[in-house]
This record gives sequence, structure tokens and C-alpha cells, in this order.
Amino acid sequence: MKTASQHLHAFLLILLVSLCMAAIPAQARGLPDFVPLVEANSAAVVNISTSRAMELPSGHPPLQLPEGLPEDGPFGDLLRRFFGERGGSSTPPPRGFDSTSLGSGFIISADGYVVTNHHVIQGADEIEVRLSDRRTYTAELVGSDPRTDVAVLRILAQDLPTLTLGDSESLRVGEWVLAIGSPFGFDHSVTAGIVSAKGRNLPSESYVPFIQTDVAINPGNSGGPLFNMDGEVVGINSQIYSRTGGFMGLSFAIPIEVAMDVVNQLKDKGYVSRGWLGVVIQEVTRELADSFTMERPTGALVARVLPDSPAQAAGLRTGDVILSFNGVEVPRSSALPPIVGRAPIGKPAQVEILRDGKPMTVEVVIGELPTEDELAQSRPIAPVPAEPDFKPFGMHLEKVPDELRERLELTDGGVLVTEVEAGPAQRAGIRRGDVVLMINSHSVQSLERMKEIVDALPPGRAARVLVQRTQGPLWLPLDVPE
Repeated sequence: MKTASQHLHAFLLILLVSLCMAAIPAQARGLPDFVPLVEANSAAVVNISTSRAMELPSGHPPLQLPEGLPEDGPFGDLLRRFFGERGGSSTPPPRGFDSTSLGSGFIISADGYVVTNHHVIQGADEIEVRLSDRRTYTAELVGSDPRTDVAVLRILAQDLPTLTLGDSESLRVGEWVLAIGSPFGFDHSVTAGIVSAKGRNLPSESYVPFIQTDVAINPGNSGGPLFNMDGEVVGINSQIYSRTGGFMGLSFAIPIEVAMDVVNQLKDKGYVSRGWLGVVIQEVTRELADSFTMERPTGALVARVLPDSPAQAAGLRTGDVILSFNGVEVPRSSALPPIVGRAPIGKPAQVEILRDGKPMTVEVVIGELPTEDELAQSRPIAPVPAEPDFKPFGMHLEKVPDELRERLELTDGGVLVTEVEAGPAQRAGIRRGDVVLMINSHSVQSLERMKEIVDALPPGRAARVLVQRTQGPLWLPLDVPE
């Protein structure tokens, strides 16, 4: 049995070990030491504020200060600044006021080039850049690219501190990263976390394979740098995923290679060129993969080949599954746009596809991505249902009206779904107003051809149906009954 003296000695030993552990620096305990990184790089991170003149509505009434509020007080001055003088004043109310937003950025050259997000400076009439030493400059907008959310500014200053650019490709999931920015206007706030994933493709951003992290990013951090532990910029903090508007553990940064390609193009020519294939694509689901007899869902399924596009010239077809592009695997549909976007324009690319269950390679000469206006499609009108002739899988069908065909830009073929009863078609997601264009690899040219295709489908096997609807073409998996 231990004596009281032995218990006391054991307690003192545990206490001594605990105190020694507390005295050991974090880095020695296996945790990163961010202090040198922050001290070496903070000076090149800037705060960005913008202002935009907002017109007041016509006939805006003159300001009436609340009773008892002194006219010469600070609240009276503030209200007058935004809404004009009190009623009865000979001075007319101003027609506008400044709307201000905040963001972050960083200096990439000693002669004043600054990188930030497009959404930070979008619509701004004036852009102000404030350095860590409180020097403030009015910035010139060199160029901005909404597709990647990157913007380049220039301030008239020399011998500025700059940041070292790194390599985001060498980042590993689980690696420590750090952000410096101005969340909610709190200049040079530092937050840290790890790389959660790489190559994330978000629905709103088709041309950026984002770096996902759990670094705390909030409004005002946008445009600030993401550092690796060597103090190199590996990304630009751009977006968060949130249900509340604040940080919830999911933040996304633009890889520095993607950003700098945009920056260099904006500096050189004022706009950004991207490669273009000219296909509308969708995800290969497990059910669609079964219809292709694929072992697993992978690739990008072609739902439409755009007219006069590189894809059309190369012979790509609706229903092809793009598996790789220039040797780079396409694991899912969202991975294809950024790969194609970085491809050299006017140069041939090798596209590996799956067609009718057989792999093959097609050579495509990459074109230049048109503008958003050039890509805009007409909005189709809602079809009027009519009495169907027959009802395969619960679909009522009829010939496509000429007006709808013109709106949908359908050259030929297709049958209109006017009603969907309970059954395989309804379970597949086919709905009233869809135009059936293809079943498997067979084009539906008419109601008669539709019946021939349906009659030849093997029972108990999954089929795929291409429909055209308001939002565009879409492949759907259809279970053919036994």
C-alpha cells in the first residue's frame, strides 16, 4: 500500500510534467507556428473598400427629423447626409448617396498591381486600397473576370511589399493553410485551418477547381490570400458555403495558377480567352451508368452538341460519354469545363469517349469560349397538351408544334410529352412539356419511330431517355418493365 508521502510525490511529479509541457512551444509539440509567416507577409495584404453612387427614387420626400432631435447633433448630420435637408430648406435634397463594401486583396508586384475578387469591386465607381501602414490609394481597375471571380487593380506606388506565389498543385489534403484578410472590416485578421479537399467544382463556378478548406472566412475576407506553411500564396479566398451568411466550416479558394493565368491575360489584353468544346453536359448517375453497362459512374454525358461548335466539327454526338481530355481523366461532369478552359485555343485535343458501349478517341480543335450573350439561348414557351396517340411507360405523346420547335431550336425529330401517368416514365423524372429526343442511341424522329424504338427495348433492362426542357437537354434513366 502506498504511503501518503508516496502519493504526494506522485502528484508533484504529474504537476511538474504538466508545467513542462505547457512551457514547450506549440511547434515542438507538433503544432505549426504561424508567427513568422504572419510577420513576414502581413504588409502585402491590403484592405479594399468600394463606393457606388445610388440614385434616390424620383419624388423622394424631404427629410423630417424626429421631434426633439437636435439639428446640430451627429444623428442629424448623418440623416442629412443621406436624405437631404429638412422640409422647408431652400437646399434641394441630394439625388444619390454612396453604397460602400469591403474586401481584401494582396500585392503581387512592387509597382502596384493588386489582386482581389471580381465580386469585391463589381459595379464600383471608386475603389480604395489601404495598406497595412495606413497609406491609402485610389485604385485603377485593370480588368476583371466574373467567370473566375478574379480582378486586377493598380495603385500609383513604388517599392511595395509583395507576396511569393506558390504551387497549389502540390497541396495535400490535411495540410495546414492560413488566411489573412479583413472580415467585417477588421484589418489583417489571421485565421488558420487545413485543406479539406481539392478540385471542388461548384454549380455557380464552372471554370474553377476550388481548394476547399476549413479556414474561417467571413464577409470581408474575399480576395485575400491563402498561404501554405512556406509562406507562399496558393489560393485566393473567394466563397463560403453557409446557411446563415457566416462561416460554417466550408470555405473555397481559387487556385493561384488559375488566378494568375487570368491576371496575366487581363494585364496583357484586358480580357480572358478560354478553350471551348461546345457541348452541354450532365452528370453520369449510377442509373445512367447501368444503361451504358459501365462499371461505375464516371465522365461527362453529352446532352447536346451545339451547332457550329468544335465538338460538332469533330463528330461528337449526343449520348457520348467524355472519359478523358488530353489524357486528363474526367471523374465527373463538373471537372470538364476547367480542363477545357485551360486548353490552348486553335490546337487539337484528344478526347476519349464511350460511344454505344465502345471506347474511342476523337480529335477536337479547341475553339474560343463565346461571351455569355453569345451563349444565351431562347426561352421556350410552355406547350399546350393535346390528346395522345399512345402511352409508352405512361407518357402521352404528340407531334412537336412548330412554334415550340422554333423556340427550342430543334432542327428535326422529337415527340412532345403532354401528360405523364403513374409508371416508369414518372419514376424516371419525365414530365409534361418534355420533348423526347433520343432513347439510348436512337433518335426519335416521329411518333411512329418512337413506337419502333420502344417495342425493341429489352425488357428488364435500364434505358436512357434524352429530353429537351426549358432549362436545356437532360438524360434520364428509365427502367423498362419485364
